[in-house]
Amino acid sequence: MHLGSGAVPRRGPPLSPQSPNHGPRRGGARPALVVLHHTAMADAASARARLCDPAAEVSAHYLIAADGTVDALVPEDRRAWHAGAGAWGAVNDVNSASIGIELDNPGERPFPAPQMAALEALLAGVLARHAIPPEGVIAHSDMAPTRKADPGPRFDWRRLAHAGLAVWPGPGAPRAPDPAAFAAALARFGYPPAPPAALLAAFRLRFRPWAQGPLDARDMAAALDLATRFAVDGGRAGA
Repeated sequence: MHLGSGAVPRRGPPLSPQSPNHGPRRGGARPALVVLHHTAMADAASARARLCDPAAEVSAHYLIAADGTVDALVPEDRRAWHAGAGAWGAVNDVNSASIGIELDNPGERPFPAPQMAALEALLAGVLARHAIPPEGVIAHSDMAPTRKADPGPRFDWRRLAHAGLAVWPGPGAPRAPDPAAFAAALARFGYPPAPPAALLAAFRLRFRPWAQGPLDARDMAAALDLATRFAVDGGRAGA
C-alpha cells in the first residue's frame, strides 16, 4: 500500500480494501491540522474493519496498530470522516482541514513504544508534506471538548513536543486563577467555546492529566504561555 513520500510503510502483507468513507475536501481546504484519536476497540483489526465499513460512515487517513504497523486508509488529499462536530480556531469543518490518525488503544493503557515511534515517523512526513506547524497537531478532545476524551490521559504529548511534533507549555509564572482569562487564553490557542468545566477537563486531559480540583495557578500559567507562543489564527480567536 503506497503511503506517499515520507510516510511510514506498512509492515507485513498489504490489507485491502482501503476505506471507502471519504469525500472531497470542502471549500478548497487543505490540511492545516492533524487530529489524534484512540480507537477504543479491542484491537487494530476490529478498528480497521469499522473504519472500512461503509455503514459505519467513519474513517481516518491512518491507523497505527500497537506493534507499530501503519495502514493508510484514506488518501491525504481526501476528506476522511474522523473529527465530527467541533472546531479549532476559525476552522469549523475540521474534517476538511485535517489529517486524522487513529491509534490502536482502548483508552486507558499506555501507548507502546513501537506505536509511538511509528507515529513520530508518520507525523514528521505529514507535517513536512503539508507545512503544518507543531501546534497544528491536536487531540480529538481539544477540538470537541464536550464530546470526546481521546487520545486520553495516557498519551505522551510531552514526548511528541520534545520531538518537535506537538507543543508543550513552558513553566511560566503562576497566576491567580481567573476563569474568564483562562477561557480567553484557551480560545487564543485554538479551543472552541465550551462550558468552563469542559474546557478545564479537556485542557488537563492533554497538558495536566494528573491535576485535580478547581482551576489553579499552574493551569493559568500553562494556558497563558500556550496562548502567547502559539496563538491560532494570528491571535484572533477569542479576541
